Amino acid sequence: MAKPQRLALFDLDHTLIPFDSGREWLQFLADRYAVPEDAPRRYLDACRRYVAGRVGLEALHRAVVCPPGAQAQALFSTWRRDFEAEMARRVPRSTLALVQRHRDAGDLCAIVTATSRLVAEPFARVFGVAQLLATEPHRAGDGSLSGDIQGEPCHREHKVAHVRRWLAAQGLALQDFERSWFYSDAAGDLPLLEAVTDPVAVRPDDKLRAVARERDWQVLGIADVAF
Repeated sequence: MAKPQRLALFDLDHTLIPFDSGREWLQFLADRYAVPEDAPRRYLDACRRYVAGRVGLEALHRAVVCPPGAQAQALFSTWRRDFEAEMARRVPRSTLALVQRHRDAGDLCAIVTATSRLVAEPFARVFGVAQLLATEPHRAGDGSLSGDIQGEPCHREHKVAHVRRWLAAQGLALQDFERSWFYSDAAGDLPLLEAVTDPVAVRPDDKLRAVARERDWQVLGIADVAF
């Protein structure tokens, strides 16, 4: 089988979707009384502390995967199916079309996100992207979520390592592709943006916008990706 000649990588939160998937997952659970009513607010507080540099990604991951009690674990599969159906109605048609254009062109596609796999998988299915590189939740011996992260988070410079390992498992490397794209909104993703031939800033934060302008990278704004 011929190797793909082009690669398209996509960040998830605030890139393919115009919201924070972890917060939406917790709100979904709170609406079903599966987590405390204030779980989404406490998660957003953790996000603010993370942005301020007071906590690491581990705190956000723990806030997302830990709230449901042990008695709720049996309902996870049903909840995730319902969550996927609800989120499918909120995914922008513009980003669905963007991903579909790459798929139709025969490009190798993957979502590369710091979000926990627990939350990101439903979105990957909505976008029809089989390859998902995400932060892996650690499970205890009984299969329950411990709140810890398994291995390196799929975050910042670790995103590049995740991508390289995934490609190497297929006998591929980033330099094998004639063209490679990574779409992201955040300056934290600069290591992977710098590793591809075609970095694309999607509604970027201020730091990424400045870098994109300086380096003449493509920038997609609200008019281009109409959320």
